Amino acid sequence: METSSLIQLTAPPEANGTRLDRYLAEASEQPGLSRSRIKALITDGQLKCNGAVLTDPAAKVRGGADYQLFLPAPKPAEPQAEAIALDILYEDAHLIVLNKPAGMVVHPAPGAESGTLVNALIAHCGDSLSGIGGVLRPGIVHRLDKDTSGVMLAAKSERAHQRLSEMFAAHDLDRVYQGLVWGLPAAREGLIDEKLGRHRQDRKRQTVTQDGRPARTHYRILRDLPPFGGLAECRLETGRTHQIRVHMAHIGHGLIGDPIYGRPPRAGQMPDRVSREALAILRAFPRQALHAAQLGFRHPVTGEKLAFETALPADIRQLIDRIEQAIAARAGGDLLP
Repeated sequence: METSSLIQLTAPPEANGTRLDRYLAEASEQPGLSRSRIKALITDGQLKCNGAVLTDPAAKVRGGADYQLFLPAPKPAEPQAEAIALDILYEDAHLIVLNKPAGMVVHPAPGAESGTLVNALIAHCGDSLSGIGGVLRPGIVHRLDKDTSGVMLAAKSERAHQRLSEMFAAHDLDRVYQGLVWGLPAAREGLIDEKLGRHRQDRKRQTVTQDGRPARTHYRILRDLPPFGGLAECRLETGRTHQIRVHMAHIGHGLIGDPIYGRPPRAGQMPDRVSREALAILRAFPRQALHAAQLGFRHPVTGEKLAFETALPADIRQLIDRIEQAIAARAGGDLLP
């Protein structure tokens, strides 16, 4: 576990008049110490100039002045550590990659204060967490919905957290998902380029809207499962909340099991020889059938190219089996799946 430390600098004449937090971020040469973190430390009274405390991050540097920036030891994380089994794909001093199961919430929130991925990571990583934003916690740089399974990445150091956040903001990663969709699109592959924003009536939902944020999803059908649907691959060019779920629903092929955007067909909308029992099994699938299958990126510290891939989880594989049984029964004249 990291302890407190002190950064001492004497400002050169050419730094005179530079904004204080900017100068310290550039001159400290402390890996992972971001300007926003330095700004918070200054505001918190952790900076002295010639022995006097300064609390204004926007103050101007005085050439020749002596600056002392105190870095407190990281505080314990507020979420409690919980010993929860994790499927770890990769781990080093800076980051951890894992295969998140469906049903696990990523971050504690009202109604889900325990049993989350963050609780599990705090327990698993322990003293190997070096402190992010002054707190011993994992850095969640992207999230998967509670009921979406698959590859997920978290930072263990502030240096990695800062760089990974920049990479996600710049969409500088390869992210591939697989999901079961209702029906088969007329175009077997394509680009969905539709802006997304919050729904005006239901703020928990996302919707296609002209005044939203740019969102681009590349899709292709990997496997036909007529007349029920197909297995789709979706590559994210951007990473908006619920992006795949909303985009696929927008083109009329929402995810099987998605309670918000899925819109399963009614029995009367399917061919006559489709078993009602088979359709009921699909409609009762308890989560959106979506899996984060691949994640590729360059290591935020070493620059090494990393790529991870996970197979479809058992529940989605079993659902595909039931669909294929129903298709075979339909072809043979037996309506039971």
